[in-house]
Amino acid sequence: MILGALISYPQAIVLGLLQGVSELFPVSSLGHSVILPKLFGWNIHQNDKYFLTFLVATHLATAIVLFCFFFRDWVRIIRGIGRSLRDRGIDPDDADAKLGWLLVVGTIPAGILGLLLEHSLRKVFASPTSAAIFLTLNGLLLYGAELLRRRAPVADAEDDARIGRTVTWRGAFFVGAAQAIALIPGFSRSGATIGGGLVVGLSHKDAARYAFLLATPIIAAAAILKLPELFGPDGDGVRGQALVGAICSAATAYLAVRFLMRFFETQTLRPFAIYCFAAGLACTIYFVAT
Repeated sequence: MILGALISYPQAIVLGLLQGVSELFPVSSLGHSVILPKLFGWNIHQNDKYFLTFLVATHLATAIVLFCFFFRDWVRIIRGIGRSLRDRGIDPDDADAKLGWLLVVGTIPAGILGLLLEHSLRKVFASPTSAAIFLTLNGLLLYGAELLRRRAPVADAEDDARIGRTVTWRGAFFVGAAQAIALIPGFSRSGATIGGGLVVGLSHKDAARYAFLLATPIIAAAAILKLPELFGPDGDGVRGQALVGAICSAATAYLAVRFLMRFFETQTLRPFAIYCFAAGLACTIYFVAT
């Protein structure tokens, strides 16, 4: 049997649609990509090279959607960083420059930890049972973030200014490092960063916006580094499925980020905490029993 036969086009559609939603919803895309094939009886393992290659395309699609959705923000942020480099300092009134460097500080720990730990953590915690257990714990993490959240600032300024005024350099490092927990299947990148944003004092809406901006370069860089694998031997037989999965992932990622930015204007992480705890616990019991 050729490798490509292990991912059918219907499976690619389902996995792509799931990736776009679960990467941005605080419910762990990696955890769901480990659990779902087991529930459906698919012969797909999270550490199979062809499956990792397939996921590269779906992750890259998600990153592109995030960049396009926040394109105007990124233009302002990049210009702000450019001004700070030109002036050799950050003007106290330059909210875009401050936000840009906060994102840089937050990206550094996540990038380093990802390079050092990704392979070993995926190898150790790749089973559906462990992913289900960590999904349960992800629910507790989200609920804990709600309990620990600080009072958000009054919405009397633009988004960039409000985030820049609230998040300290230490806080940016903390929120960025929190992303690394998503290397363990079952824990959510967006959940950890939104939760971290709440802990350092952001509102739910600002925490979500900051989390999505922070996730964009990390997801994109990780996908681009592995993109040659898609065009190498590991991509033989799965490139068509990867393209279909990427298109589906892009569609649901756009819908997800659009929904969440409105959702967090008035809502909290609690519904996602309840879902992760209940779904993770149910899957854990099922996998152990069977």
